[in-house]
Amino acid sequence: MTKGRAERKYDLENRLVEFAVRIIDVVNALSKARTGSHIADQLIRCGTSPAANYGEAQAAESRNDFVHKMKVALKELRETRVWLLIIQRCALVKTPDKLDPLLGECDELIAIFVASIGTALKNKGKSP
Repeated sequence: MTKGRAERKYDLENRLVEFAVRIIDVVNALSKARTGSHIADQLIRCGTSPAANYGEAQAAESRNDFVHKMKVALKELRETRVWLLIIQRCALVKTPDKLDPLLGECDELIAIFVASIGTALKNKGKSP
C-alpha cells in the first residue's frame, strides 16, 4: 500500500526537522575558536532553514511561489552539504566519519527537492 500525499508531506517535514536537529548537534560539537564559530554561524543558518522553507512552500500562494520556496530550500541544502564537507575534511569534529550518514541524508533531501521542483515545473501549465 502506498502512502497518501498528506502522509508523505509530513514524512518529508519530519525528515527536515530531524535533519535540522542533527545539524544543531554538529554545530554544538564545533570548537568555539574562530574557525569553528564562523562555520557554526553559517551551518546553523543554512542547515536549519530548509525545514522552515518547506513549511512555507506548503502554504504557497501559487505554483510559482511554491517553486520559488522549494528552490530556496534546495539552495540551502546544497550550502549545508558544502559546509559539512569542509567540517569533515578539516576534521573540525572529533570523528569526522560520523558525518557520512548526515551527508547521505543531505544528498537524499537534495534529490527529493530537485525531483519535486522538476515535477512542479513540468505540471506548471496543467491545472492543479
